[in-house]
Amino acid sequence: MRKLLIMLTPAAIILLAAPFATAQESQQPAPAAVDTAKGLPEWDKVYAVFSHPRCADCHVADDRPRWSGAHYGGTRVHGFNVQRGADGSGFGNPGLRCTTCHFSSNSKALHGPPGAENWHLAPAEMVWFGKSSAEICAQIKDPARNGGRSLQDVALHVRDDKLVAWGWAPGADREPAPGSAEETYTAIENWMAAGAPCPAAQ
Repeated sequence: MRKLLIMLTPAAIILLAAPFATAQESQQPAPAAVDTAKGLPEWDKVYAVFSHPRCADCHVADDRPRWSGAHYGGTRVHGFNVQRGADGSGFGNPGLRCTTCHFSSNSKALHGPPGAENWHLAPAEMVWFGKSSAEICAQIKDPARNGGRSLQDVALHVRDDKLVAWGWAPGADREPAPGSAEETYTAIENWMAAGAPCPAAQ
C-alpha cells in the first residue's frame, strides 16, 4: 500500500498543481483594451490625410484619377481619358502611361503636371475615394483591402514612401495634405497604441 501511495504521489502533485497553474495563467495581463478616448482623435488626424484630395484622388474605384482644386472648380475626372491600365498595374494604358507626363518632380509651370518617383494609381484593393471615416478605418485595418499590410507597415508606408510624401509637397498651386509624413506616422502609431479604434458607422 505504501508503494502504491509513493507511485501515486507525482500524479497527485500534478493534479493538485493544475488548478494553481490555471489560476496563474488567468492572471496574465490581458491585451490592452481599446481606448476610444485616446485613439479616435489620433484616427481623425489620419483620416484628415487619407481623405484629403492629395491622397484620395488616386484611391479611386472607377480606375480614373481625379483632379482637385479651386482652379478646377471642385473635383473632376482626370482629363485625357487617363485610366489605371488594362493590366491593372495603376501605371496607365500602353501609350499613355502615368510617367508620360508625371516625372520624378513637380513641373515648374503653373498648373503643370505634378511629379514624384513611381507615379501611379493606388492598388485597386486600396480604394477609398469618397468613403466615410468609419469605412476607411475598417479598410485600413484589413490586409485584404490595404495591400496586404499590417498597421505597422501602413505607418511606415506613409512615413517613407516618396509618392506618398508628394502629398505634403504637391507644388505651389495645390493645397498640401494636412500636417506632415512624420506627424501622420506618429498619429498612426498613437492610434495603434490605443487599440486602433474606428468611429461608429454613420
